[in-house]
Amino acid sequence: MSHFLSRRQFLVGSTLGAGAITLTGCDLLDQNEDIANVLRSAESLTMKAQRLLQGKDALAREYGEADISPSFRVNGTSAPDSEQYNMLAEGKFKDWKLKVDGLVERPVELSLEQLKRLPARTQITRHDCVEGWSAIGKWTGVPLANILTLTGLKPNARYVVFHCADELEKTLDGSGVYYESIDLVDAVHPQTILAYEMNNQPLSIGHGAPLRLRVERQLGYKQAKYLMRIELVDSFSILWGGNGGFWEDRGYEWYAGI
Repeated sequence: MSHFLSRRQFLVGSTLGAGAITLTGCDLLDQNEDIANVLRSAESLTMKAQRLLQGKDALAREYGEADISPSFRVNGTSAPDSEQYNMLAEGKFKDWKLKVDGLVERPVELSLEQLKRLPARTQITRHDCVEGWSAIGKWTGVPLANILTLTGLKPNARYVVFHCADELEKTLDGSGVYYESIDLVDAVHPQTILAYEMNNQPLSIGHGAPLRLRVERQLGYKQAKYLMRIELVDSFSILWGGNGGFWEDRGYEWYAGI
C-alpha cells in the first residue's frame, strides 16, 4: 500500500511539475522554439517512462463501496452555457446522440438508451484533479474499446478526440469549446469508459451528463464531460491550437498520466 502510494504521488508530482514549467513559460515558448521542443521531448519521455513503470495494460487502483467519497467536487464546467445542450437536458437527453466518426469504417450515432444496452463496466476509482484535490467515485459506462470495435478503425487512425458541449471561452472560431484526446493505447485500456452513471445514479449535469470520459490513469482535466462527438484522427493539426485539448492549447501537458 505505501509502495503504491509513494509511486503514485511521485508520478502525480512529476506531471504537475512539468505542467507548471510549461504554464509559467508560455511567453518564452512563443519566442523560443528550442524551449518548446525540449518541453515536448520531456513530455514524451514522461509518457514512455510511466508506461514502462506501470505497464501498458496495468489497472489504476480500484476501491470498495466503503471508500466512496461522501462528496465529490465538480471539476471544470458545472453546466454548459449552450442552448442546444439546455434543450437536450430539458428533454432528459432523449434526443441526444453520440456521433462517432472521422477515421472509422462505420460512422455511427448512438442514443443514450443504445449505449446503455451495450456491455458495461463498473469501477470505483480515485479522481485526481490538477488543482490538488482527490475524490473516489463509482462509475458505470461502456468501455470505449467496445465502441471502437463497433465502428472499426481505419489504418491511419492514431488518436481519439472527444468534442464536448461546454464552451469555456466565447470565440468566433470555436477554439473555446472544450475538447480532449487520448491515443489508442489509452483508448482500448479496460478502465477507459464512457460513463453514464456515477454512484449508482445517472450522471448529474455538474458531473457531465449525459456522458463523460473516464480514463483512470490520467489527471482530471482529461476526463472530458458533456460528450457530443468522438472523432478518430491521425494528428492534431486540424484541431484548433493543434495540441490535442482545450487546456493543452493553453500550456498543459497532453499526457497527464498518474
